[in-house]
Amino acid sequence: MRVVIAEDNVLLREGLVLLLTSAGHEVVAVAGTGPETLPALLEHRPDAAVLDVRMPPNFRDEGLRAALEARKEIPGLPVLVLSQYVEESYATELLGGGSSGVGYLLKDRVGRVDEFLDALERVASGGTALDPEVVTELLTRRKDSPLDSLTPREREVLELMAEGHDNATIAKTLVVTERSVHKHIGNVFLKLGLPPTDSGHRRVLAVLAHLTHAPRA
Repeated sequence: MRVVIAEDNVLLREGLVLLLTSAGHEVVAVAGTGPETLPALLEHRPDAAVLDVRMPPNFRDEGLRAALEARKEIPGLPVLVLSQYVEESYATELLGGGSSGVGYLLKDRVGRVDEFLDALERVASGGTALDPEVVTELLTRRKDSPLDSLTPREREVLELMAEGHDNATIAKTLVVTERSVHKHIGNVFLKLGLPPTDSGHRRVLAVLAHLTHAPRA
């Protein structure tokens, strides 16, 4: 996998390069500022990009802006965004319109190597990867919505779906059968008014689109 990394923290950036290289991936370019990021993405057109949200010169949302601009020029460019904190507005903008091939992880997750690499691979294949803490924020901040009608088990299934896990992984995590997971997912789709026939990543994207555009209190 060819990867572009945009991260202003030198230690983290070099750590990401070493991590990805050791895992058999090729880092084709690195960027340390917002203005450097978009040109690197457009020049190398990588299989995936790993980007910090806040970068120089203003440490606001330069990395996110570069990612969104790059996806306009390279539709479907897989982007895994890293953030120090849960920034709901960033997650919402990144996922707007039910975009595929996107991920939003807290930087602490990078230290969990297997989880990070798994998330990157899911994003590169067109899936989604949301940090569990981000999913929790998106769920708990929505009030007076169809989410309130979900049972505790259905919410657990929805959270795991939003993180990008398949039925087998959800079943293993919750220690239930895949048949039970399938049933819970059907109930979730029904209660959220989403097509029960959707499958694969499309179902996750539909759920995320609903969550990120649901009305807030």
